[in-house]
Amino acid sequence: MENNTPFENRLNLDELNKAVFKIKNEITKVIVGQEKIIDLMLTALLANGHILLEGVPGIAKTMISKLLAKTISTDFSRIQFTPDLMPSDVLGTTIFNSGTSKFEFKQGPIFSNLVLIDEINRSPAKTQAALFEVMEERQVTIDGNCWKMENPFIVFATQNPIEHEGTYRLPEAQLDRFLFKIELGYPSLEEEIEIIANAQTRKSQHELDQVVPVVKAHEITAFQSLVKEVIVEKDIVSYIARIVEKTRTTNSLYLGASPRASLAVLNAAKAYAAIEGRDFVTPEDVKFVLLPVLTHRVILTPEKEMEGISTHAVIRQIIDSVEIPR
Repeated sequence: MENNTPFENRLNLDELNKAVFKIKNEITKVIVGQEKIIDLMLTALLANGHILLEGVPGIAKTMISKLLAKTISTDFSRIQFTPDLMPSDVLGTTIFNSGTSKFEFKQGPIFSNLVLIDEINRSPAKTQAALFEVMEERQVTIDGNCWKMENPFIVFATQNPIEHEGTYRLPEAQLDRFLFKIELGYPSLEEEIEIIANAQTRKSQHELDQVVPVVKAHEITAFQSLVKEVIVEKDIVSYIARIVEKTRTTNSLYLGASPRASLAVLNAAKAYAAIEGRDFVTPEDVKFVLLPVLTHRVILTPEKEMEGISTHAVIRQIIDSVEIPR
């Protein structure tokens, strides 16, 4: 990614920007369009945040997660959530080793660097609750023993917003642990034509075979640390706080965003600024991340739901009502 800005950064973001360019270049070998979605996923990755991808079947939610994971030389695991999945199937379990006459902990598939949880809303509450600790604290506690996750540790989860048969609603406490809820839509006509043409050109070659690792795990961890150093002026901090505070006072929302949402906006805006080649956050960076940070953290009042008003519309009204710092 070229940096044509006239200012001189106090942080050296060259390697980060090169890595972002390489990752995008690999993903776009397969994915057509979805530039904003890719930017948001990279933002969450650099902000060390988990991602919930929501969309109807067949629009590449799982594929885009797999492609991003494959561009990084690190461990990857996929967990298909089903109604009969137990917490031990995700976290692991203690088993008796007859050879040593001792109980040993057998790690579950959550012990990886990048974890894809497909159809997360297809498992009941007890299995979803098993993710609370590991998503928030990056650790698993079983039988009084604590196992730390290796860095980086990011969860990608997918869910279908339309189908309700055999699904379970995600608890607010779990939704709050996702940095972003990213909603994927249908491609445009031109993009769909390109998707079909690309599939015809590929013939029998699988999509994942076109992508190669271009970044190492330790580099991602270093970039995450670098992002924390991005400068945020006091007026930007105040801007974030005023927007989040308004979600708690507006009559359109039954539940407003928590202080965790404020921190999520801050961290995500810093990561996006770095992706854009800047070591300081602007109001536009904040605006770019506000919707995916706040959408799943607030609840409409029943009256607004009945009127057909969307959460997005309410958040946009709040954003427009808060003065932009100059």
